[in-house]
Amino acid sequence: MKKNWKISFLITTTFLVFLSCWNYRNRVFDWDMPGYIGCLYSFKFPSQPDKVHALTYQDIRKEAPEFQYKDITGLQEPADKARQAFAYNIQAFHEQLPYYKVKIGYNVAVMLLYTSGLTSPQAVLLLSAISYFVSGLLFLYLMKIIFPGNYFLAGSITFAVMLCPPVMQMARIPTPDMFLFQFMLLFIIGLLNKWNRWTVFTVLIIIILTRPDYTPFVLSYIVMEAYLKYYSTGKFNFYFFLQGILVVLLYLAIIRLCHYPGWKNLFYDTFIYRRPLISAQPPDFSCKEYLDILLVKIMYFKKITLISILLSGLTYYFSKDLRTRLFSVLLFLNIYIKFIFFPHSAEMRFFFIFIIMLFVVLLHALSEKYNGFRLRKIA
Repeated sequence: MKKNWKISFLITTTFLVFLSCWNYRNRVFDWDMPGYIGCLYSFKFPSQPDKVHALTYQDIRKEAPEFQYKDITGLQEPADKARQAFAYNIQAFHEQLPYYKVKIGYNVAVMLLYTSGLTSPQAVLLLSAISYFVSGLLFLYLMKIIFPGNYFLAGSITFAVMLCPPVMQMARIPTPDMFLFQFMLLFIIGLLNKWNRWTVFTVLIIIILTRPDYTPFVLSYIVMEAYLKYYSTGKFNFYFFLQGILVVLLYLAIIRLCHYPGWKNLFYDTFIYRRPLISAQPPDFSCKEYLDILLVKIMYFKKITLISILLSGLTYYFSKDLRTRLFSVLLFLNIYIKFIFFPHSAEMRFFFIFIIMLFVVLLHALSEKYNGFRLRKIA
């Protein structure tokens, strides 16, 4: 069996190397790239906004295909006035950067690659490709934990997940999502291997530093653990209260440090009107306008809704373990918490990590019920 796992690891590693290289060769320079490169140069030249702006677009212009550069700068038909403003107006560009600066962990990783000798676009895009490779290895290890006696099934599921279109997309674009994915997998591995609570909490802190919008997920997980502890012992553990306070303080510190405009500004710029100058127009919209947008977006959320309900329902059916059931519900609820704050239903990648986590929880439930998910036992 040990030999079979070594062969499975070798095949999977070869497969991941090939796909990581393919993803990098087919990398996409999209309109988020100037934001992350701008964060990089803002750190390097904090008092020279004109130089930051010039270097950002010069670097992209040198490496991006012509049609992608036109898309980034808003010149591709149909023309995008906001992107044109970011490309040619220094103030407009710098007022957008706080939306990107809040992803501190991701920006630090980009900085480390940049200081190793890569160009700024290479640092941003190579990070996604590297994160794809690491995520694949972590996913295989996670499957080994869930199916310790079935190397073929573990490898097959790993192949299927890493070939999913949203995962392949995240590996080719400048986004923190692929970078985040590896830490979410590490978090699940920590839970299954019963790591120390503060080790798991450290992983959760890295997740928040990478994407502060995962703070509701982290807080809901801490509440779940506090409830389970109280349910089993009848006592409230102070450690969970302390962790919750630390998470809230960290979130507030990130927002303040990065001068984040706030949720209302993000919602307005994403779903109502992308303002070239944030300072020139307040993000005013009514509750009715918000609900109207939510109603329209949820009509295109049917696929994610169906998948998440199916995965959660099957987990509840196959597992009698309270922790497994509650964790599945927690993931399900966080899909909709994220949707309420950012109803970008056209992009599955914004919700795909939670869906994959739901899928992993279901596999764990099946493995527990059928002793490693051996097909002969199910039959």
